[in-house]
Amino acid sequence: MPNKQHSTTINLPRGTLDLTYQTNFSGDSKNYELEDLLGFAQRINPKRAFLFVSKVLGRHIPVAPSTMRHAFTDLANLVPDDLPEPILVIGMAETAVGLSAGVHQALQTRYPNALLLNSTRHAQHNDDNTETLLTTFSEDHSHASQHLIYQSADTVTQAQLLASKTLIMVDDEASTGNTCVNVVTALRNAGLDQLQQVHLTTLVDWSLNQNQSHANADDTIATRLSNIEFHRHHLLSGAWQWTDAPNPEPITMPSVDTTEAGSYALGDTGNWGRFPTLDSTDGFAFYLTKFQAAFNLFNQQAQSEKASFEKEQLPQRILVLGSNEFVWLPFLLAEWLETQTQNATVKFSALTRSPIALGGAITTMLSFSDNYGLGMTNFAYNVEPSDWDLIVLCVETSADSVDEMWKDLDNVLVVSPTL
Repeated sequence: MPNKQHSTTINLPRGTLDLTYQTNFSGDSKNYELEDLLGFAQRINPKRAFLFVSKVLGRHIPVAPSTMRHAFTDLANLVPDDLPEPILVIGMAETAVGLSAGVHQALQTRYPNALLLNSTRHAQHNDDNTETLLTTFSEDHSHASQHLIYQSADTVTQAQLLASKTLIMVDDEASTGNTCVNVVTALRNAGLDQLQQVHLTTLVDWSLNQNQSHANADDTIATRLSNIEFHRHHLLSGAWQWTDAPNPEPITMPSVDTTEAGSYALGDTGNWGRFPTLDSTDGFAFYLTKFQAAFNLFNQQAQSEKASFEKEQLPQRILVLGSNEFVWLPFLLAEWLETQTQNATVKFSALTRSPIALGGAITTMLSFSDNYGLGMTNFAYNVEPSDWDLIVLCVETSADSVDEMWKDLDNVLVVSPTL
């Protein structure tokens, strides 16, 4: 049963965020409290002035891979047994693509044939034009509102996708429920017309009106999703109310709303969810060899007598950074490194296109050119390079695509599929 309701007020430069919430997880682990899951910051976004900053996602705050894995599994365990199959797990770019893969991997212990598919903001191209869009949808409040969803070139996989009866939509948080409705509507219009159930599965769900019961709030979304059984699963839930500060300072949001392919080609990292897949770890073994080769070269420059990868060579403070949507294989690398080290600190975070103001949960900000050749600014939050013996920057583009800022740091190792 949910715990009793709590309330708190968060003061930010452009206004006040009032929260009413309750913890909902009741399993073998302890309940997740608000302070376990979230910090708060100010968006540089005229559509919405505040941001829920996850402490377990590994996006804006560096997190131990083991902490992330526990959150993935705990969330997946809330999804019930005996769901109608085929099952499709879909994650939201860019923030939740790693979360969705983690939830999908945990769910496959019960649903081994569940498909994973993530939305993307990176247009996909190849020589034979087999990479075809399934649909698009809009995330209205986002800094980058347009999403692309690709279908499979494999006829068997595509047939299973279109036959999906249960949709498990994974996101870091739900604020209004609008994105869920937009996704389901787009998928049904694209041919997934056999959907029977939708399970909105989020770390935190703020889409419940605080004056409504769970049932009434669910009815609001279910009414908009006609003839579909709707459920929600989350570690913490509640409602928010935002009040603008008097005469808030005007802001200008950087131009980051694009779904174009950049001038740097994407290397081969396997299929970890941009296209429908049963196995999100496809490509990890290859990427791990790229890391080991890059680390050998990096380490030999300091210790020329070392000729091969040895875990004893690993430093004590390691930060692994994914880049934008390319976070799942880098997370698996960080998790692998965590198992290879003793008495060492390994944490994971990611570069992002999301513009956030300093303050609150955001203590530091690095800004630099994106590695996709899109001409946009990217950011790394709460990353102080001097705090780490080794920063492993993982990209899906060529190593020369990385901004000079990273190349100028002597503790940064760039890992690329084309290295």
